[in-house]
Amino acid sequence: MVMNLLIAAAAGCASALMFASIISGALVSLLLFYLAPLPLMVAAMGWGPTSAAIGGALAGVGLGATFGPPYSAAFVLTVALPAWWLGHLVLLGRPAPADAPPQKIGATPAGPPPVDWYPLGRILVWIACFAALTTTAALLTLGSDASTITETLRHGLMRIVDAQDSASSDRTSEVVDAFVAIAPAAAATIAMTTLTLNVWLAAKVTAASGRLRRPWPDMKTTTLPPMALVATTVALALCFVGGLPAILAQIVTACLMMSYALMGFAVLHTITLAQRGRRLWLTSVYAIVLVFVWPVIAIVGIGIADAIFGFRQHYVQRRTPPPLAPRS
Repeated sequence: MVMNLLIAAAAGCASALMFASIISGALVSLLLFYLAPLPLMVAAMGWGPTSAAIGGALAGVGLGATFGPPYSAAFVLTVALPAWWLGHLVLLGRPAPADAPPQKIGATPAGPPPVDWYPLGRILVWIACFAALTTTAALLTLGSDASTITETLRHGLMRIVDAQDSASSDRTSEVVDAFVAIAPAAAATIAMTTLTLNVWLAAKVTAASGRLRRPWPDMKTTTLPPMALVATTVALALCFVGGLPAILAQIVTACLMMSYALMGFAVLHTITLAQRGRRLWLTSVYAIVLVFVWPVIAIVGIGIADAIFGFRQHYVQRRTPPPLAPRS
């Protein structure tokens, strides 16, 4: 019990320091800020969600006493709450039914009965929910309506650009307006990506230490629940209604699209299993996406197409040899 409290306090202190480092304005502080949930997630997966809850509460109190209640509320909403709940979901499991598919069953290291673990696809949906929640909360601090949010974003970007000559002011204004239009979706995409990365890193660190009770599944087989596609379609349609609902719909759409981008990468990892030079091929795809960004739209399309037509399932079925007929 004492050890768990010490782990919780250490994780909370580390997470709070990483979160507060953004105040320094240093470039490395941005990386630390985005990785702030990692210590609490490691505590949740290795020592239980209660450790993450205690560490998050201690960190929130400390930040509130040092920097004020707004910092404490921001930390709890964007760091402590996702770390605690996602860590809880990773460890969530139930005894597997006798007729459960083999790919959904895992055995704990000690060899107890099989366990049906909470699916990674549903964890991805929860990550999308938290990313949308934190991005929405950040935008609502700029204003309560679309025009106020847009004008605040535009004013902030204009101050950063700080156009000095009138000859280029029109062009600068057009560029700033374009950035303002994509800012909510871009912020949601970054939040979704970094939160997913934190969960993956926390699971890897905890597994390397031998404290992860869940056998980490093959991520190439991860699938999203069918309702995720329905939610994506509805959110995409709401992007065209205008006003604040459209901004909020853009945020939700961006988060869900990133989930399907991950499914698209899973498809690529699956269908290239038998190819020579697979590592080079996949590295080239990742490099192109990182450099140009826009090709991720094609990856999203692959992920959505897989959800509809089941590319990975058909590929695995074709490569699986049929069972041998019993000899008479």
